[in-house]
Amino acid sequence: MKIIIVGCGKVGKTLAEQLQQENTDITLIDLSESRLAALSDDIDALTIVGNGASIGTLMEADIENTDILIAVTNSDELNLLCCLIAQKSSPKCKTVARVRDPIYHKELPFIKEKLGVTTSINPEFRAAQEISRILRLPLALKVDTFAREKAELIKFKVLPEFGMDGMTIADISQKYRCDILFCGVESKDNVVIPGGSHVIHDGDLVSIMGTQKNASAFFKKIGLKTTQVKNAILVGGGTICYYLASALIDARIGVKIIEKDPKRCEELSELLPEAIIINGDGTSRDLLVAEGIAQAEGLVALTNMDEENILLSLLSGRLSSAKRITKVNRMGFRDVIDTLDIGSVVYPKYLTADIIIRYVRATQNSIGSNVETMYHIFDNRAEALEFRIKEDCPVAGIPIEQLSLKKNLLVACISHGGEVRIPKGQDVIQVGDSVIIVTTHQGLRDISDILDK
Repeated sequence: MKIIIVGCGKVGKTLAEQLQQENTDITLIDLSESRLAALSDDIDALTIVGNGASIGTLMEADIENTDILIAVTNSDELNLLCCLIAQKSSPKCKTVARVRDPIYHKELPFIKEKLGVTTSINPEFRAAQEISRILRLPLALKVDTFAREKAELIKFKVLPEFGMDGMTIADISQKYRCDILFCGVESKDNVVIPGGSHVIHDGDLVSIMGTQKNASAFFKKIGLKTTQVKNAILVGGGTICYYLASALIDARIGVKIIEKDPKRCEELSELLPEAIIINGDGTSRDLLVAEGIAQAEGLVALTNMDEENILLSLLSGRLSSAKRITKVNRMGFRDVIDTLDIGSVVYPKYLTADIIIRYVRATQNSIGSNVETMYHIFDNRAEALEFRIKEDCPVAGIPIEQLSLKKNLLVACISHGGEVRIPKGQDVIQVGDSVIIVTTHQGLRDISDILDK
């Protein structure tokens, strides 16, 4: 598959790094020669210095034989123009545009129809969705949704008060009898897709799959709070903040926003009349105390500087028991960040990459099924994928216990006729079902890839 990426900033670089592992032929276009030169050492791709909205540049990149063009410059307008020209130059080329402005976001159906944009990505909106899910379930470090949000993969940390230390997964399932599935266990040394004999220890990061109702029942039985936060302080009034505040207000969660720029504060006051807007430095200890950090149930660090967000989360951990969520853009320090007590960490660039990779794999598929949803999980060491089962699928009509599945792979959930269930060995996958797979095997493109051929 041939792919052109226009715009080689942080998002473009992350996409190129991920897509080069997907059996693709990549061409990178950017106006900055130095930016392209910096990528050439790490990424196997053709690089072209030029304007991605120029027909001449696109012809040089062989747009006529390109399968997908992805425009992720810092300008929504330029991204849309790139897609329009690419589509007119090569009607068979699918186009993907990064569109972040809330105004354009509301007009996406019209934009897709009239401007030849096949699909769009909005890292800020996706990040806001993930953060709002975590604030709805404060115990969670991460919440990924499947089957049109009817099933959830929830990561949490095992604490001593749960009384699970030294118990096997089979023992835990027998004791609590909740219809959930243990899909992954992360310890300091490794990640495993666990079987029933796996022993859980305090400090492990455990991911479970289930419906909201069944997951909540399990958490209540082990003594975890399952109600959403009642209020939250958001520090940094950018685009993610706007999307997040809108979602929280709709969920009847009190919102207080702290933003340095007086002009942006005025804009937010008009856009979000239900929120309290504070003009000030959200990293100031005195300001946080004055604005009630001790009583806050949620604290979200959303400034444009990773260092500020990390320090803010560390500071707020000393000042309150609020659920902390930290936005981080740069990936290079992930190993260090994972050792810090800063609550849940959200990487908007990874969210974008997951959407694009899912789209690329679905485009590559021709039989059996398509990738409906995909997340990189367990610090990028595993994947959770949702496949739609089509006619002539090799796994349809056969009990799961009779399928020769790859090791380190779970059939975690089946959605049939709108009903979501955790499958047993005798369950059968049927045409039309959505099937969720959790595995440490990277690069599954079709449901048939789960078989140990």
